[in-house]
Amino acid sequence: MDNISQNEKLSTIVKALDSKRAEDIRVIEIGDLTIVADYFVIANGTSSTQTKALAEEVEFKMSQLGIEPNRTEGYQGATWVVLDYGDIIVHVFYKETRDHYNLERLWSDGKDIDVKQFLPDEPQDQF
Repeated sequence: MDNISQNEKLSTIVKALDSKRAEDIRVIEIGDLTIVADYFVIANGTSSTQTKALAEEVEFKMSQLGIEPNRTEGYQGATWVVLDYGDIIVHVFYKETRDHYNLERLWSDGKDIDVKQFLPDEPQDQF
């Protein structure tokens, strides 16, 4: 796990979310604001089924790197699934739940990271 950079982890997480059509993927650097984590990754699905699938895809892709979450929460209701990777915490919301909690506003002092750097230039259709 130690030989995998934060950038590689962020890239894996963002690509996993994007591959399952997550909406509005955001990466916020919060390391200067809290000891909780260095980054929050926030995204949402349009149904509880998609929300759960997004979180499962992140877990699957990260486990392929040999990285397991320290803790997971929220799979039961699948309106807000949290995957805690220590330095990176992934929040996968159902759209209405995301709008309600508005973590982006709560962490607005954090630094927005451009997710495009983690994604291929051309959309890859997987048909």
